[in-house]
Amino acid sequence: MIITLQEELPFIAGILAGTDEAGRGPLAGNVVAAAVILNPEMPIDGLDDSKKLTEKKRSFLAQEIKQHALSWSVISISPQKIDDMNILQASLYAMRTAAENLDVTPGHIFVDGNKTLPNCFCSNTAVIKGDSRVAEISAASILAKVERDSQMLELHKQYPEYGFDKHKGYPTKIHREVLYSIGPCPEHRRSYSPVREAILMMEAR
Repeated sequence: MIITLQEELPFIAGILAGTDEAGRGPLAGNVVAAAVILNPEMPIDGLDDSKKLTEKKRSFLAQEIKQHALSWSVISISPQKIDDMNILQASLYAMRTAAENLDVTPGHIFVDGNKTLPNCFCSNTAVIKGDSRVAEISAASILAKVERDSQMLELHKQYPEYGFDKHKGYPTKIHREVLYSIGPCPEHRRSYSPVREAILMMEAR
């Protein structure tokens, strides 16, 4: 059940934000993070973990969030930066940057997962499975997922041979087969083992 942060943690005062990311597992494309401060006077029905929602429902809720939230922000981190930082650090950096870019400054941030944000400008708490427990994190997960899916559809136009419109860069059987057949494109993450294997296979031919 999704509840507001104020209901779950009434001892935390001030403006509260939630943040989440999408795209840690894929072999290609950006990792995208979002941060959201909801408006308690304009609640949004239907918020949930973005992975549990249909594409149509996510798109609808994303528009509702952008229209009614007190503040929202979305940040993308490139595959090259992911390779430089590693995916965990890149995800934490993206979530912190999304929170920093909010138009309204929160007093506390709730972060999906089991890691807090390092060097953050305000206090923050990790919430395991927060995207299905906390409305603000759920809203952030929806914005991040919708944005990343949109980006992968654009990448599909540039690199249709990889089928990014179907698997969104995740390591499906079809994606790996194409990767091992023709090698990676510039949007693949070289630090991920299937991509490294594909590069070695191409070099050995």
